[in-house]
Amino acid sequence: MLALLGSILVPLVAAGLRSVLWALAGIAGLALTAVGAWWTLAHTGTLRALGAALSVTAPIAVLALYATFGMLGPALLSLGLWLLAVTAARTALSPGHTDPAQSGQAVTEMPRTPWVLMNPRSGGGKVDRFDLAEKARAVGCRVTLLDVGRHQDITELARQAVAEGADLLAVAGGDGTQALVAEVAARHNLPFVVIPAGTRNHFALDLGLDRDDPASALEALTHGVELRVDLGYAADRVFVNNASFGTYASVVTDPAYRDAKTRTTLRTLPGLLTGEGAPRLRMRADAAHVDRLQALLVSNNPYGRAVDAARPGRRERLDSGFLGVVCVRIGDTAQAARIVRGPRSGGLIRLTAGVVVVEAGADSLPVGIDGEHVVLPSPVVCRSAPGALRVRVPRRRPGARRAGGAVADWPRVARLALGRSFPDRERDPLSGRGNGEAGLPG
Repeated sequence: MLALLGSILVPLVAAGLRSVLWALAGIAGLALTAVGAWWTLAHTGTLRALGAALSVTAPIAVLALYATFGMLGPALLSLGLWLLAVTAARTALSPGHTDPAQSGQAVTEMPRTPWVLMNPRSGGGKVDRFDLAEKARAVGCRVTLLDVGRHQDITELARQAVAEGADLLAVAGGDGTQALVAEVAARHNLPFVVIPAGTRNHFALDLGLDRDDPASALEALTHGVELRVDLGYAADRVFVNNASFGTYASVVTDPAYRDAKTRTTLRTLPGLLTGEGAPRLRMRADAAHVDRLQALLVSNNPYGRAVDAARPGRRERLDSGFLGVVCVRIGDTAQAARIVRGPRSGGLIRLTAGVVVVEAGADSLPVGIDGEHVVLPSPVVCRSAPGALRVRVPRRRPGARRAGGAVADWPRVARLALGRSFPDRERDPLSGRGNGEAGLPG
């Protein structure tokens, strides 16, 4: 609370009531930056070039203006105090460590016939680079390497391994492969081990695994802890991270996306955001209804922050039993400028839900399931399967992190700072939102 107060007092002391004008100048700079970003993504040619220039020059111009009139130092100090206040508030309201090992069950019995599926192409060849096949065999695993020269049914390979007596399933590959084998493990109530050998491995990140040392995940077989985590479903397809609809799902359908992600995205987005083929989605999340959406991300447990569909951030936990929802609804320049208002702008909508139904004016919808392109019949019903998957992880994981609230609940922080008791806010089992969370804007 002191840091929050300081972030307000610093500009007032430095510039008096004129600090309001400086704040408005900063907000205007952010709005122009958002407009520039929108032009860059939604248009081509001259407008794209102007947008790129505006998104760079607007914040530089504001900083130069602050520096010229001696406000740069107070502005940076105020921003630093605000960030400190938010961090401290989230920590104060934190329930503690999110390390699932705190509630996990120690593994006391080694698997007799563990089976590991490895994709040699994932992560630019991590399987070979880290000698994962040899190390897995050294701890008693039966290793199946995907044949890079032909298509193989991953789900069928996992089912066959179970039929042959496998009592643990593991995957060294990307999140899309992880999800397919995880479904088989959940269906047969078998433990599952994640070996982060893909490119991003968001699932491994949120489990606290070391993505820079994939072989360390094999310690789960000998010195492990077993957790119960949720699985997400989009129709009958399982996802361990997220299912994306709209612009991002359409981008990943392009065959060039895998080899040139940024170039393909910039080439395709204008038509998807403002062209005739721009998707317009409708979404129902429990009792909430939202339409005219361009992009929608449904995640297996809510993300703490959302950057974009490809980099959605981290999830504080994987066992809440709820889906996270992030919606984007920006149709023109004015709406892009208003996004600096945050959730109240209506451009970016976030909520949690038990069931999410997505539909559009078509019989089918392209969906990005953990980065893999599929087409599903519309409407698509997304749901959570709480505690469906038994995951074994090493006892020591460098990525385990301390939890913080998704937002800083300032009235609650103030009552805590004043020593006043307050009731814990339980989640509404129907809406999936906490009692203190705001509803949908607009």
